[in-house]
Amino acid sequence: MNYLLILAGFIILILGGNWLLKAAVGLSLRLNIPKIVIGMTVVSFATSAPELIVSVNAAMSGFADISLGNVIGSNIANLGLVLGIVIVLSTISVEKSFYITDWPVMMFASILFYLFIKFDGIISRGEGIIFVLLLVFFLIYLLKFQKKAVVEDDELEEIELPVYLSLLYLSLGGLGLWAGSELLVKGAVNLANELGVSERVIGVTIISIGTSVPELAASVIAIIKKEKAISLGNLLGSNIFNIFGVIGVTSIITPIKAVDDKLISYDLIWMLVFAIMIFPLVFTPVKMKLSWKEGLILLGCYTVFITLML
Repeated sequence: MNYLLILAGFIILILGGNWLLKAAVGLSLRLNIPKIVIGMTVVSFATSAPELIVSVNAAMSGFADISLGNVIGSNIANLGLVLGIVIVLSTISVEKSFYITDWPVMMFASILFYLFIKFDGIISRGEGIIFVLLLVFFLIYLLKFQKKAVVEDDELEEIELPVYLSLLYLSLGGLGLWAGSELLVKGAVNLANELGVSERVIGVTIISIGTSVPELAASVIAIIKKEKAISLGNLLGSNIFNIFGVIGVTSIITPIKAVDDKLISYDLIWMLVFAIMIFPLVFTPVKMKLSWKEGLILLGCYTVFITLML
């Protein structure tokens, strides 16, 4: 029954996230927002929505380790699993914005997250407000400055959704995310109790992989459509949003206290390692390209991480 609850939760979350993504991209196309900015903002917001709803739901239900483990595990899965699969499928040419903005901001967010929680084991409301303010500044920077420097891919034909259809998808997406998160959190807590493992392990593995499915789907679709700017921007943006947005909003609603110390002493260290790894991989062996070789390295490291966790 617990496995069915988790499976149903994942399916409804994926459907809800997909509807939300359709609505968000449809509305942003009407506003003529450049593709790279859609990738770093609109798509990242929509694909991070499952993490946000699950984390808020878990924290409010008193399962803080699921809330934290979900975000930490998702950030690791985004770089180790999702990016690994994407670049095994297709070589990515990395934009200049990677080392000017995207990676430094992701690294800054990851280190700040670690420092905020390391000493007292809590992300407080004040720290959550700082995260959300940093997210707002980051978005303003993207929308004001980065789009001017972007060289876009060849325009592909896009079908703009009617406003009423976008709003319908928006409503269905929100409802799906809420219902899916309820089922997922309930099934995950029951499964942790049944298997005798901590909520942290379930959060960092099963839940985080499930809530990273939208990132994988969005990135693979972007590769198929040759929208590679969206693919890379989406993954880096999602990690930034997970910390500044998901952890920020969740801790404002209710402060998050880590129960299992390994979230801080082990899982967060792995998250930092994956974040740091991306930088040298972009410059070696071929500068500003990520290919199947780097993909196998990332997938190998992710396999090691999951094996050690279990």
